Amino acid sequence: MTVHVIGGGLAGLSAAIAVAGRGERVILSEAARHAGGRCRSYHDGMLDMTIDNGNHLVLSGNMAVDRYLRDIGAEGRVTGPERPEFHFFDFQLGNRWTLRPDDGPVPWWILHADRRVPGTRVRDYLALLVLMRRHPGRRIDEIVRRDTVLWEKFLRPVLLSALNTAPEAASADLAGAIVRETFAKGGRHMRPLISTPNLAAAFVDPAIDRLQRQGAEVRLGRSLRAVRFADGRAAALAFDGEEQAVQPEDRVIVAVPPWAAEKLLPGVSAPQTFHAILNAHFQIVPPPQALAMVGVIGGTAEWVFAFEDRLSVTVSAADHLMDVDTDPLTLLLWRDVAVVHDLTGPVPPCRIVKEKRATFAATPAEDARRPPARTEWANLFLAGDWTDTGLPATIEGALRSGNRAAALALGGASA
Repeated sequence: MTVHVIGGGLAGLSAAIAVAGRGERVILSEAARHAGGRCRSYHDGMLDMTIDNGNHLVLSGNMAVDRYLRDIGAEGRVTGPERPEFHFFDFQLGNRWTLRPDDGPVPWWILHADRRVPGTRVRDYLALLVLMRRHPGRRIDEIVRRDTVLWEKFLRPVLLSALNTAPEAASADLAGAIVRETFAKGGRHMRPLISTPNLAAAFVDPAIDRLQRQGAEVRLGRSLRAVRFADGRAAALAFDGEEQAVQPEDRVIVAVPPWAAEKLLPGVSAPQTFHAILNAHFQIVPPPQALAMVGVIGGTAEWVFAFEDRLSVTVSAADHLMDVDTDPLTLLLWRDVAVVHDLTGPVPPCRIVKEKRATFAATPAEDARRPPARTEWANLFLAGDWTDTGLPATIEGALRSGNRAAALALGGASA
């Protein structure tokens, strides 16, 4: 049996790794000249350094991430603090504070004013219990109060970055999945982890190396133009300049963006609305003892990351910034970075990276459009963070989707 994996993003890579790990033949085809999809690294000529297209964060409790990194031999390539700590700079109050959850699932930290969000009361955190329940088809603003300090200073910014959608309009079910897999399990599952030294080194290059060592065929720059169907099955794959037959025993996993899947697969439902993410990379060595990650309340930036050779900014649901010119946008973001890290002097060289369709809009309506991994064709399966993973569009969701598609392709019932 040969499993054809179409798409070399994290969903496709995880599917290919799972199939190859079972000893089956894999042919991985990716339209771009590099693997990784939206999680990629590249050398920026202007800055003369390797940067990531975005500052992607995972958590210590992300089980699919842990499994994937172990499978590709990259366990040590995501790093973070030993304890679950989330640091914030509040422009509205002009101060800094840190959220420090307990390691275990019992939230004793809520009882300590110096460990919770400043100005919040113990009863405010009942909102987390409300979010933990299932709320099919409902928005967050229908079940959680938005006139509290907890919402303004913590829940809204955290959910905004996790969902890449204004939380007021976002799916309560998707928010609940985040809460169930983080706060409900305790701080050991909440430690923020960042790729070291970059995304490609952690998630992409080791996967390609592992696949090639296992005999998989990895073909970059190979774009799928059409799928030929016959008798309820995918019968052939039409690439640029060649057509490859799909034998009766073969399987196909399609792990491409939703708009591409709709063109290739008639009748497949997919999200129609998307939101942008903006990242800015400043070529400056961070000051000594700079915190690796700081959340920003009341600024233009939302998260400021300190890497060895640069300071980077991420703004989620950044549709409002997509048409802002580079120079004023750079100045706007640098003002936040300079305040967070107590910096003076001129604005350093900067690369702005705009992903206009970074993720699907995590609203109830768009969530309902996400298709399952199994399709109407007996030998073809879907993967991608936009499929019905039960999570928002995250690295964890992408990897789970790949595992699920691989399990179905191999004849299993679940991922």
